[in-house]
Amino acid sequence: MSAYNAAAPSNWALVRRLFGLAWRYRLHCLQVLGIQLLLLTMGIAGLGFTGVGIDYIRHRVEGTSAAGPAAQAGSISIVSFHGLHLWVPDAWPPLQVLGLLAGLILALALGRAVLNYVYAVSVNRLVQQKIVVDLRGEAYEKLQRLSFRFFDANSTGSIITRVTSDVQSVRMFVDQVLIQSVIMGISLTVYVVYMASLSPGLTVACLATTPLLWLMAAWFSRKVQPEMMHNRTLVERMVQLLAESIQGIAVTKGFGREAENRAQFDAANNAVLTQQHDIFWHMSLFSPAIGFLTRINMMVLLGYGGWLVVHDQLPFGTGLVVFAGLLEQFSGQVNNVATIVNSVQQSLIGARRVFEILDAPIEVRNAPDAVRRPRLEGAVRFENVSFAYDGAEAVVRDVNLDVKPGQCVAILGATGAGKSVLMSLIPRFFDPTAGRLLVDGLDARQIHLDDLRRNIGLVFQESFLFSNTVAANIAFGHPEATPAQIEKAARIAAAHDFIMKLPKGYDTVLGESGNTLSGGQRQRLAIARAVLLEPAILLLDDPTAAIDSETEHEIFEALDRAITGRTTFIVAHRLSTLRRADFIIVLEGGRIVQQGTHEQLMKVPGPYLHVANLQLVDSRELQLLKLKEASA
Repeated sequence: MSAYNAAAPSNWALVRRLFGLAWRYRLHCLQVLGIQLLLLTMGIAGLGFTGVGIDYIRHRVEGTSAAGPAAQAGSISIVSFHGLHLWVPDAWPPLQVLGLLAGLILALALGRAVLNYVYAVSVNRLVQQKIVVDLRGEAYEKLQRLSFRFFDANSTGSIITRVTSDVQSVRMFVDQVLIQSVIMGISLTVYVVYMASLSPGLTVACLATTPLLWLMAAWFSRKVQPEMMHNRTLVERMVQLLAESIQGIAVTKGFGREAENRAQFDAANNAVLTQQHDIFWHMSLFSPAIGFLTRINMMVLLGYGGWLVVHDQLPFGTGLVVFAGLLEQFSGQVNNVATIVNSVQQSLIGARRVFEILDAPIEVRNAPDAVRRPRLEGAVRFENVSFAYDGAEAVVRDVNLDVKPGQCVAILGATGAGKSVLMSLIPRFFDPTAGRLLVDGLDARQIHLDDLRRNIGLVFQESFLFSNTVAANIAFGHPEATPAQIEKAARIAAAHDFIMKLPKGYDTVLGESGNTLSGGQRQRLAIARAVLLEPAILLLDDPTAAIDSETEHEIFEALDRAITGRTTFIVAHRLSTLRRADFIIVLEGGRIVQQGTHEQLMKVPGPYLHVANLQLVDSRELQLLKLKEASA
């Protein structure tokens, strides 16, 4: 992230915050843990019945009795296994007893199958339908309230990656780290206690290698986290290249740069692959090492456990066989350490990046005592207004300007003079770093932000349209607008006639960014979208810069109707536009260096007269060229 954000939190701070996130879903987590405890209990019971059956068969083969204490009334024999008692009638033959044990084991297996299904559904509901959806919604909602400074500091690819894949990494903490760690902790505790009840010495011998597992996990965690962080950066770069190549496909084809772009993307894609190989290399060492240590435990079990059985210090079925099953499940849980450690690193990296969005400061917000103004008159006053980005030189300096309601102000200036920034201060896309901006005599920061912006219509140089119907694009700022209101706005913008020629009229779905329309048509829809709000203030950021002179004439007809009765600020470079303004300001280096009407500025030497003379010369040359072509 950029310096726009605060210092990165420590891993422990992230873990505490992730625990806080999980606490919001504690009921769902407890439900999942409860199911796992039932599965654990049923699994151990199944092992117990298996051991009982093996010992019963052994005793029957050897001709000894597996019965426990005498049954009440002498009618029941007891098969006992560490507190697990099974009473069966004396008259039952061995196959009937074994059939009962088999039926119990099958019933437990079926119950576990059902509970595993319920567990999978519960986890999916918790993780996919709650955590992911809620967190992604929070991130998106926060993005809507952040200022342009945030988007200037972060690439589109970075933001998209954070809201999509990084959110998945955060849910991984709850699902694959928190829940699985608790389950593993409980399971390991139960297995160790159970094994110790069978044979304390054998338990100590078989689990002697366990401390090595935690040392390896700590080493792996320190080693792999920076590599995963770097991998996210590489993926982010690849996504950014993909987004830019799609957005700029016309430029790429126009300059014949397809091969170069492909090579650039392949390089970024291969960089991700190479980095992933490094991570997988560490994983390929970690997982087998854990597996090897757990196999050593089984070797100890066969050697030492077998000796105990031979010397009648441990039963075969309810002792060694059950112990082997417990140790196998213990080893399976320990093997999950690799997955959990890997998930911890991914979730911490993803959480850090998602929380950077959620924690980003909202620079432009409503004041606690913000005033509601559903309808503004449109008076705008700049008082010694300056603006600078963080640590940068001011791009707007000491601007003083008083605009009456209904006046039209044209803004002229070279690239970088501060024209767009000056207009961006009016709807509070940014707040001045010095001075103040008044609207209807009130500091703009004291007017409720929704009211302020709903009273301002915007038309940009390149108007963005959404992949939706024509009507929905016009009504974007006023979704409750009736068809009659939408049509009225379209007629004001001189857009109704071409809309009616579209396949489905106002219900025609536009392509991405409105690319199925001409530049002039997109601008007229943008004007209709702005005037539908019936705004008191209209901001036009060089709306005719990218269109031809014939289309410009059509746009001006629409603009003349749109600006009537509205306070209008229009960034312009053409004399045809500048002449329409009530007065003109000229910006240089963020300062107003000239202001007045067209007639006044044409009489004064300065940048305005220089620009006007250049355009007049170009215009005369164009007229002479047309005369020569006509006479040829």
